Amino acid sequence: MKVFKQTYFLLAAFVFISMLMINSCGDKGGGVTPPPPNPCTGITITVTGTVTNTTTGQSVGAINATASGSSSFTYNINGGAFQASGNFTGLPVGTYTIIAKNADGCTGTNTFTVNDPCTIKNITVTGTVVNTTAGTSNGSITATAAGSTGFTYSLNGGAFQASGTFTGLAIGTYTVTAKDFEGCLKTQTFNVVDICSTKTITVTGTVVNAGPATGSSNGSIAATAAGSTGFTYSLNGGAFQASGTFNGLTAGSYTVTAKDLDGCTKSQSFTITLDPCLGKTLTISAATTAHDKCSIAGTGTITITATGGTGFTYNLNGGAFQASNVFTGLSPNTYSISAKDIDGCIKTGSAAVNEAPAGFNFSAVRAVLQANCALSGCHSGSSPTGGLNFTLDCTIVGSWDRIKARAVDGNPSFMPPPPNPQLSAADKQKILNWIAAGHRYTD
Repeated sequence: MKVFKQTYFLLAAFVFISMLMINSCGDKGGGVTPPPPNPCTGITITVTGTVTNTTTGQSVGAINATASGSSSFTYNINGGAFQASGNFTGLPVGTYTIIAKNADGCTGTNTFTVNDPCTIKNITVTGTVVNTTAGTSNGSITATAAGSTGFTYSLNGGAFQASGTFTGLAIGTYTVTAKDFEGCLKTQTFNVVDICSTKTITVTGTVVNAGPATGSSNGSIAATAAGSTGFTYSLNGGAFQASGTFNGLTAGSYTVTAKDLDGCTKSQSFTITLDPCLGKTLTISAATTAHDKCSIAGTGTITITATGGTGFTYNLNGGAFQASNVFTGLSPNTYSISAKDIDGCIKTGSAAVNEAPAGFNFSAVRAVLQANCALSGCHSGSSPTGGLNFTLDCTIVGSWDRIKARAVDGNPSFMPPPPNPQLSAADKQKILNWIAAGHRYTD
């Protein structure tokens, strides 16, 4: 009974499977059924859209996509869930892929980029600074932005305002931020400095010393400032005045301060000394003697005379002062002379030492020698007898003893030599007179 039941169930199963195979293969020749047609064949779905850009750091961009080429579209972005609308909002900067799908599952794709509009702008901020003075707050910055429109301005992160002008500023560093209609920002740093630090003010002056007595108050300072305008002047911290001249000052140290129209100041120290020479009228003169040109050493002299003071000392050409007013051994030249009195008051002048003219006796001897010895050719020219050229004044002076021996004494023979006659007694006497006078050029 058990075997019968098993056989029955196997037979039933075989019949069932056979019937299924008959149904699946059909009854017309035994062929395979073709697949259904593709619903996307011949359909081209195009996705277009408009992009609303965002600002870096924010998520306010948007893409509004529209599909064409079919109907009943749904959309997704970057592989997300499909939705009925092609409008995607709240997007940060980035690249996005949008797929549009119709009811049959046919799709079209396009890529869109949400940019930061501020990155494609070249916004610049420039400005003009009005500096201030230390301790005050009267500086200002006037900023101007370019490269976009609808600008508002903020100073140091404060509230934005329509104007780029900020006033009431003290010395410091300031940051101005310009924001355009899309919220694009550009910052620029400005420095408000002490206006006085940008100026180079100088103070110069002329001092008139006081004197001659201790306590004299006839000194003065005439100060002048440069490097700005509108100067007023103060002496030793006193009241400022329009003039830089201060009179009635005694000997001492003084500070003159110049202040310009911006209140910038510059000080300079001046010293008034006691001048014992004030009120004195010193005079100086000099008497000179000429130099003998045939003297190797200078023979000129200068004798200085000074008046108007007492206790004078004297110097020549800036040398040391000496008690004597006589300077000797001088060659021809123009000399600077000075006289200094007991108070140190100095008066200067000049004196000229000239070359002395030939003396009477020398001139007579020179005429005798040149007439009797030089003109004959013996003592002239390039090879004179004995090397003595009597056309040269100083050769005559240097040969006085030889001239006497030959022309007057005939030792060892007379000059001029025979057959020339000897000098006359009168001419010989001229030689003797010159020698007796000192046989110098000036004798």
